[in-house]
Amino acid sequence: MSYRRFEQDDIVVSADSITSPAWSNNAVTLEQFVTGSQAGTDSGKYYYHIYNTGSSDQEIQFAIAYGHRLGSGSGLYDASIPGKSYSATVYGQFRTLINGDEDTDFTFDQSGTPTTPDSVHFISIQRSRFKEKILPGSILLSLSGSDGELKLTDNSTTLTTDSFVDAGRVYSLYSGSAAGTVISTTIEYGKLYPDIGLIALNTDKLITDNFMGAVNVTSNYTAVDGKEACLSALQSGSGFSLRADETLSSNFIFVRARNSEFNYSTNPSNITGSGELRHSTMIDNPQSYVTQVGLYNDSNDLLAVAKLSAPLLKDFTKEALVRIKLDY
Repeated sequence: MSYRRFEQDDIVVSADSITSPAWSNNAVTLEQFVTGSQAGTDSGKYYYHIYNTGSSDQEIQFAIAYGHRLGSGSGLYDASIPGKSYSATVYGQFRTLINGDEDTDFTFDQSGTPTTPDSVHFISIQRSRFKEKILPGSILLSLSGSDGELKLTDNSTTLTTDSFVDAGRVYSLYSGSAAGTVISTTIEYGKLYPDIGLIALNTDKLITDNFMGAVNVTSNYTAVDGKEACLSALQSGSGFSLRADETLSSNFIFVRARNSEFNYSTNPSNITGSGELRHSTMIDNPQSYVTQVGLYNDSNDLLAVAKLSAPLLKDFTKEALVRIKLDY
């Protein structure tokens, strides 16, 4: 077998940004929001999986969770311990995930004044849907209540610098007419965290402005589920548009076979028992056919094999250049 060590110029690294529709079947806009049988399970007390259809080929698109800063809007773990509820756990979990601590509550800008709502809905996009990250400027989330429909989009296209939290980049969700087109920045209805595929909605403001039905947050911590309010607003809206964004890195490896290299076959049947070429015509006029290229490390371990689509004739009058592409 013949070997040749790669030189520095033989390996080139390339990275390309690829965007694609986020939802199943390459759909940019999701128009159906279907729940499964999760509502009666333990996990359903924390979140609902949302599917693209009710048929047998349904796939999870995202999850809805409801968090309350004081623990209302869901049942209690123990009726004797007020505040220790599923909604409190959800709020605390996302607060730590996004802000990195247990003391920084969610705040949203209202006409220049930061406010801290008690109720926050979280829409967590399925990882297989948003891939590496959500494409900023591609979101258009429609919610509908008694006062009509509200379309939300992020402000990434209008910013000159990005803001960051513990979970990565963060953008504000405002009223918009199309994906990436903001109508008004007076009321911040939510936040987009594209690097973790998460949307946080200012539920208190959405309910106040009648774009979402009320959540039962009475002091007796009734088991009426806050997730239903967001689900109903989504189902009454005109759809949820989103695109995924990922960086595809590629290694281009150039295998160069110069005119004096790789001209003799390494097939053992080509050598006699005395170590001579079996066919004398191959001594001065050898020919070989390159069919595959093996990539080895310094320990001579085979790491990958690249197979050519057709055998490549090689002799002293020909040079070959094979380009191998490794995507990851």
